Amino acid sequence: MSEQLTQQQIEQARAEWVRAQFQKANEHLAGKGIIPDNVAATESRYLPPFMAVWKLNTKDKQSYWVISGDVPTDHMAFSAAANAREAVRAFSMQWQLKAQQIIDSGITDKTKQDFANLLINRAHGLYEMFSKDELWQAEAVS
Repeated sequence: MSEQLTQQQIEQARAEWVRAQFQKANEHLAGKGIIPDNVAATESRYLPPFMAVWKLNTKDKQSYWVISGDVPTDHMAFSAAANAREAVRAFSMQWQLKAQQIIDSGITDKTKQDFANLLINRAHGLYEMFSKDELWQAEAVS
């Protein structure tokens, strides 16, 4: 017998996922020596359980796009993309380039091969999400 989730349970699960991804994004930046101060929630986008794209601001007035979810957690300067949708495309292109660099350097072990394949796979998925206008309708309104 399968239980149907209530709308409240669905919303609670979504909120928990978003919170976990926010923490993951903050920890990623902190691990790079970048200390986040706050999030620009209106410019960030979430697509549970696939990805979250955050605009995080730092105490020293810098801003970064950070992506997390069922993708490698990564970041780039805010200036690299005008909005979350463009950031998704930029991450896609960046990961394709990283994968190509790994392949060009001569793959000597399975871990590198698996990582290159993961980057290629996730880059294609991100580009598909970037291409779907219906996922970005909220941006057009703001």
